Amino acid sequence: MTRPSKGLAVVTGASTGIGYELALCCARDGYDLVVAADEAAIEGAAVRFREEGVPAEPVVADLATAEGVERLLAAIGDRPVDLLLANAGRGLGHGFLDQSLDDIRRVVDTNVTGTLLLVHAVGRRMRAAGSGRILLTGSIAGFMPGSFQAVYNATKAFVDSFAWALRNELKDSGVSVTCLMPGPTDTAFFERAGMEDTKVGASDSKEDPAKVAAVGYQAMMKGEAGVVSGFSNKIQAAMAHLLPADMLAQMHRKMAEPGTASR
Repeated sequence: MTRPSKGLAVVTGASTGIGYELALCCARDGYDLVVAADEAAIEGAAVRFREEGVPAEPVVADLATAEGVERLLAAIGDRPVDLLLANAGRGLGHGFLDQSLDDIRRVVDTNVTGTLLLVHAVGRRMRAAGSGRILLTGSIAGFMPGSFQAVYNATKAFVDSFAWALRNELKDSGVSVTCLMPGPTDTAFFERAGMEDTKVGASDSKEDPAKVAAVGYQAMMKGEAGVVSGFSNKIQAAMAHLLPADMLAQMHRKMAEPGTASR
């Protein structure tokens, strides 16, 4: 049975992990969905979202490209967007000089460029309407120089900073911006990033993506500026503001250097 709609939520990176759980939060709260990912699994995810009694339209699109963002915008059409959850992201492990430039560009284009293109287009529409909520998935990784994740951490530092700046710019517009900053989470992230042989990748203490998503969703709906999910991550985030950068880089190396899973 279809329930009365609260409006439209657009969720990216919604086929698995945190993005999937964020879309589920929206569906359970009564929002119609347009969900996007760069894999066909988004179509199966949309079937699950519809079980919550809301329409869910899947879009297979590579949001690392302008064409992929345009495909998503075309699917939204002229419908007003009430919630934008820009969650799509990509990781990359190993040393910077050992990574291919193609892989490096894909991380930057997914995490930064594609996010900017989407938020710019949808954010303008929200501002014109005088209402809307935007959730950006940053990371506590953005607080630390990411040895053996140098590009990924740098992109998340960008997202974290961008979210706070955009929030300030829109403070009188009726549009709120919230940054969700999780730590290591039990998703396919580390496998896809080639980090299964690292200490952080092999750890069994990662966060539950459903709990991370719930924290982020609640913060967005309350209009909060930012939220770090998980008590240990809050401590780590606080330490990152106190310790010198070279010490943080060495700490990150111990977690993310290839082969550290067996040390």
